[in-house]
Amino acid sequence: MNQDSISPITEKDISTLNSLVNSAYRGESSKKSWTTEANLIDGVRTSEESLQLMYRNPDALILKYEEAGRLLGCVYVETKGNDLYLGMLTVSPDAQTNSIGKQLLLAAEKIAIEKECRAVIMTVITQRLELIAWYKRRGYQPTGETEPFPDDPRFGILKQPLEFMVMEKILPYSQT
Repeated sequence: MNQDSISPITEKDISTLNSLVNSAYRGESSKKSWTTEANLIDGVRTSEESLQLMYRNPDALILKYEEAGRLLGCVYVETKGNDLYLGMLTVSPDAQTNSIGKQLLLAAEKIAIEKECRAVIMTVITQRLELIAWYKRRGYQPTGETEPFPDDPRFGILKQPLEFMVMEKILPYSQT
């Protein structure tokens, strides 16, 4: 793993990060990516304002993956009780076969271990079967819980009813 390429974002990264996340999940550019949500949701995935809020959250961290000065990926992690919530795992559509997503996921899990978390938890849109399978191959399992997708245009305009599946990876040393 090339940990030198992974570091926390700074405030000056937010505009570039906003472009990266939206290009990977929504719109025409995302359609060349297997992570696209464009067939499920219109609109933007995030905004600079919401990224600013995430960046300023004292319980959270956004990691970035850079190569040759180019921002190619990111992941959001937030401590929630004894768990580490993982979200917004993003890789540029042009760099999705380079194991960047796996490296960011491992970096997030390392943070969870350092914080002595019970598990890493996340939510995945239930219709994203290929993404659910990808996480399962990395040890994440559905908890049986679901959460509603926000009915809020700040998160996109739904093309069909959606909900989230809650997934988790229990960390090997945790005392559950």
